[in-house]
Amino acid sequence: MQFCTLSSIKTGACPEDCKYCAQSARYDTDLEYQPLLDNKVILEEAKAAKENGSTRFCMGAAWREIPQNQQFEQVLELVGEVKNMGLEPCVTLGMLTEEQAIKLKAAGLHSYNHNIDTSSEYYPQVISTRTFQDRLDTISRVQNAGIHVCSGGILGMGETVDDRVSMIATLAGMNPQPSSVPINVLVPIAGTPFEANHEIDNIDLVRTVATTRIFIPKARVRLSAGRLSMSDELQAMCFIAGANSIHTGDKLLTTELQGASKDHELMQKLGMKVVA
Repeated sequence: MQFCTLSSIKTGACPEDCKYCAQSARYDTDLEYQPLLDNKVILEEAKAAKENGSTRFCMGAAWREIPQNQQFEQVLELVGEVKNMGLEPCVTLGMLTEEQAIKLKAAGLHSYNHNIDTSSEYYPQVISTRTFQDRLDTISRVQNAGIHVCSGGILGMGETVDDRVSMIATLAGMNPQPSSVPINVLVPIAGTPFEANHEIDNIDLVRTVATTRIFIPKARVRLSAGRLSMSDELQAMCFIAGANSIHTGDKLLTTELQGASKDHELMQKLGMKVVA
């Protein structure tokens, strides 16, 4: 099992209208805006993540697209520093240009996360400020730069089983396929349009993990958002179905997680080893 940590290095004030997201400036979610953190603070988080067993450290900024300014230069520095710590540096920064992708690769970036979220058919019901094709174009630029792609979706947004199949088919049809696929379960956030959404059936989650494993066999299939509400038994079923990575720590961007100590306890209980 690979442990990964995702840190929010710039939080809130995003101009997008993703109906699931607490960081959208369009919704009143009581989220406190946080500008880009200092490198020292971020690197301390990376150090703690490594000490807690994570081998990948992902830095997320709530941007529609990467700004072409000093903030991007700061991110490039961070990528190099995280790599020098012996971690896989990963970022999720929104859309990017070909030139920015090349610079990230040169800085030592291992993976770029850019989720497609759902099927192309259902996507307009979730987001209107960015098209599904925009997401595919971003992923293509990342691939062309030789960076590993991390891309998955969110379950529980009102999509159908067919939408989940379509989402997995889109990911599986990428060339090359994503090296990691995060499977998120919606955490309803008060103030967002999806605040009243219901939890998906547990077996549907397990079935989605299994289908992802079958069609994207070499990927790290990662249980991500929503783990706080999952029982040990449900997580064990997901691991048996093919999930071989988890997001760990106290938070996943703005949503709560159960903490690395609990995750280590779960691994010990299940007789599983954490990738070193």
